[in-house]
Amino acid sequence: MSTDRREDKTYSEDEIHERLRKELPNWYYEDGWIRRKYRTSGWKGTLMVIATVGHLAEAAWHHPDINASYAFVVVKLVNHAAKGITDKDFELARKIEEVVHWRPAPDSALEGTPEDPRFRYIKYDPPPAGA
Repeated sequence: MSTDRREDKTYSEDEIHERLRKELPNWYYEDGWIRRKYRTSGWKGTLMVIATVGHLAEAAWHHPDINASYAFVVVKLVNHAAKGITDKDFELARKIEEVVHWRPAPDSALEGTPEDPRFRYIKYDPPPAGA
C-alpha cells in the first residue's frame, strides 16, 4: 500500500449524475453519497452481499457505509478525507457491481446458481434493453 497522499479531485453534483448515468446506471446520488440498493432473496443473500462488499472495500482501503435488512443491502460511498465523491468511489462502486452481479458465462464449465427459489440468493438486475 502506498503511503503517498495525493489530492483527490471531488466531482460536482452534475458531474456525479453524468458519471452514474454513463458508468453505473443502477447507482444514484443522494445526500452527498453515491448509493446502490441490492435486493436479495433473504438473510443468506444479504450476508453474502455484505461480506463481498466488505472484502472489496478492505482490499481497496476505502470503506463504505452499509445498511442492511432481511432482503436488501444499501451500499453508500463517499471519500471522507476528500469530503466528496472522487474516483475512488466510482472505482470501488464498479468493482462491487462487477463482483456482486457476476455470473458464469453461458459457455462456462461453471453452472451458476439454479433459478429455483430454494437456491436463489440475490435478485439480479434485468438485462439492459436491447441486450
